[in-house]
Amino acid sequence: MDRRDFMKIGTGAALSAGIGGLPSWAWAQQASLKISHQFPGGTLTEGDFRDRLCRQFAQAVEKKTAGALKCAVYPGSSLMKTNAQFSSMRKGALDMSLVPLSYAGGEVPETNIGLMPALVPSYEVGTAWKTSEAGKLLAKTLDAKGVMIVSWIWQAGGVASRERPLVSPDDAKGLKVRGGSREMDMVLKTAGASVISLPSNEIYAGMQTGAMDAAMTSSTSFMSFKLEELAKHLTSGRNRTYWFMLEPLMISKDVFSRLPKAQQDAIMEVGLAMEKFGTDAAKADDVACANLYAKAGAKVYDMDDAILKKWQDIARETAWKDFANRNESCKALMNAAMKLI
Repeated sequence: MDRRDFMKIGTGAALSAGIGGLPSWAWAQQASLKISHQFPGGTLTEGDFRDRLCRQFAQAVEKKTAGALKCAVYPGSSLMKTNAQFSSMRKGALDMSLVPLSYAGGEVPETNIGLMPALVPSYEVGTAWKTSEAGKLLAKTLDAKGVMIVSWIWQAGGVASRERPLVSPDDAKGLKVRGGSREMDMVLKTAGASVISLPSNEIYAGMQTGAMDAAMTSSTSFMSFKLEELAKHLTSGRNRTYWFMLEPLMISKDVFSRLPKAQQDAIMEVGLAMEKFGTDAAKADDVACANLYAKAGAKVYDMDDAILKKWQDIARETAWKDFANRNESCKALMNAAMKLI
């Protein structure tokens, strides 16, 4: 037996049995995943919770795989443009992203249900989605398109406006508003508003220049993008709201399939553990956002059941109906989602 034969046998035995008590996959060639998002960067403990979630996820995955799988986080659309993320994951050109699901509505119509006006009125309903018929149908659709959800994250939101409040549909007439999704825009148009379409990280510039009067987004984005510097009114999402967004951490199915099973398991286990952090942080931000805007001098409004029903009535006859009529898959999704409310 020469030296090369000896090394082959020795290495094979070590990888089969594990070295130093570690499983064999921990000693495989080190892999690295890139996680992209559009939100401001921070640290593990400070800043936008969506950035913190990605960083904590990366740290936990590296620990769970004994360093065999590392993740690098790219905040603020620094790796690629916001609207390119979903398509890039489908192609395997991007490993992972935390992105509003409805941003993919142009290429996968079913994803528009991730920001469907008044369909998810509370965190309790949002949490129920994952294991419900609606959640399973959505996950199946995404899987067929080459994307998998790692962490289900729902966020409440509301409206920040410059000159006058937007609480009830009656307030929308004549305002230029960013709704955040095709379906939200339909409701706004029916209420009499003009709609502006752009990613949340471009809202500040739009409001600053007067291109828009009001913007709908999550409580976290209201703070991260410092809209309290411009807004005189805030409709809060802290109690109930017609604006709930599914903003999951996702992974390319192509990338995921090429990882060892132990690393796949680690990703999904850590992703599941991060869901509680995401929900708790989103709820905390609803309260913190209202407090921040009040401190900055804005008038803060809470939504009651009567106002929520007004928005829901409009949505049922416009956005919900339009979505259900797009294809059989959308119809099945809407029927399943309506069972939860």
